[in-house]
Amino acid sequence: MSWWTWMIGGAILLGAELAFIDAQFYLVFVGSAAIVVGLIVASVAIEQWMQWALFAVLAIASMVLFRGRIYRKLRGQAPEVRSGPAGGILTLPAALAPGESCQTEHAGSFWTVLNDSEVPLPSGARVRIVRVQGLTLVVQPAV
Repeated sequence: MSWWTWMIGGAILLGAELAFIDAQFYLVFVGSAAIVVGLIVASVAIEQWMQWALFAVLAIASMVLFRGRIYRKLRGQAPEVRSGPAGGILTLPAALAPGESCQTEHAGSFWTVLNDSEVPLPSGARVRIVRVQGLTLVVQPAV
């Protein structure tokens, strides 16, 4: 293949990574390997089978050696994503004895709140949601 074919293929792969994939950094290394092979072919004439072998080795080696480090460096700082109210804090509208429940509004929805601790919780107390069971928020005193 000609050098410009490798360069165009690499550019398409890099563009596809940016446009269609959620930055998982797989096509970046394949596209970069294609561009490197294009640069090598532009400077030195090598057989087509050798171009493909070089492309495969560069793509796999760079992905194995560098993808994890780069991905963690760029994505490692992302904030934790919560998939529900568990771990959140709310203020009780009524006093709750151990095992007792009441109704409250939290995040725009009405929930049943269950005291899962061994101590009574006074009205207005701040509590931590330890888990969600159906439409019930299981709470304990916030420390």
